Amino acid sequence: MLQPNPAALDFLLTRRSRPAKTLIAPVPDTDQLRVLLEAAARSPDHGKLEPWRFIVLTGPALRRLAARVPARGAALGIAPDKIAKMHDQLAEAELAVAVIAAPVASDKIPQIEQVLSAGAVCLALLNAALAAGWGANWLSGWASHDRDFVEANLGLGPSEFVAGFIHIGSEASAPPERPRPDLAAITTWVRA
Repeated sequence: MLQPNPAALDFLLTRRSRPAKTLIAPVPDTDQLRVLLEAAARSPDHGKLEPWRFIVLTGPALRRLAARVPARGAALGIAPDKIAKMHDQLAEAELAVAVIAAPVASDKIPQIEQVLSAGAVCLALLNAALAAGWGANWLSGWASHDRDFVEANLGLGPSEFVAGFIHIGSEASAPPERPRPDLAAITTWVRA
């Protein structure tokens, strides 16, 4: 049996994402962020395919993306309030890491396992940021799912997609605790 790590378990039992709109400067510098990315890259990856990659978006890059949201949203017929929400999510951020799912052709590892690995990377990056003392949140939004938007503005290839934007920064205010799942309602025990 591995050596227990009560501090790590306590962290996982009490972790809480921070709303992206409450994250402000300062944000991790390059060296600090590199450590968080290294932690995230240790996520389960069946077949060692690395079916994901990172795009680090700093404040100026996020504002450039935000500026392109209104026209694209209007072209798609997105409701004005949803356009504004997507715009603000990007424009008001100082740092976000786009975790890009990049499935690899494989006869051994199904694509769904590769996609789940990208999701694991998102959670690992989120938890690494929180464990390092930063506020962090995992978001997406309609623009992250729009093929034309992500190809034109993030340079994604045809088989790639945004698994999530992980916003990281200093916490301006702490959110209240929220209700958690009823473990008994979501757990089935199979004993024989």
